Amino acid sequence: MEQLSDQFQETVRSLLIRHQSILDILSKSQETAARVNRAVTKTVTNCGCLQINAHKKKLPENVGLRELKEYLDSNLEGQLCENCREIIESELGNEIFYIAALANALHISLSDVLRKEEKKLSTLTIFNLK
Repeated sequence: MEQLSDQFQETVRSLLIRHQSILDILSKSQETAARVNRAVTKTVTNCGCLQINAHKKKLPENVGLRELKEYLDSNLEGQLCENCREIIESELGNEIFYIAALANALHISLSDVLRKEEKKLSTLTIFNLK
């Protein structure tokens, strides 16, 4: 993973030309996040390959943190069709590009970020509550 994130970050560094300003990077990052949200929304509203079944979850009174995951889910039903999958993967790729660009502008290694986040998650386990 480290080699891939380092390689990707270096590729972004070499290819980013027009949006090198931190303000451009931040605004493009927000734009790409919105495009991911829109692409996922279209799987429901346009294509229909996914459906949302959201309602208040009934949790047992004494459910513990470790069992909580059994009672919660994504509220999604269905499977991504190939077309929607391709679109979402492309939009996620664009979003990751600008995350790497932001890391580059701030002289932060994505490998370090991923390593620290993984360590935090594995240390806190379910008590991380994300």
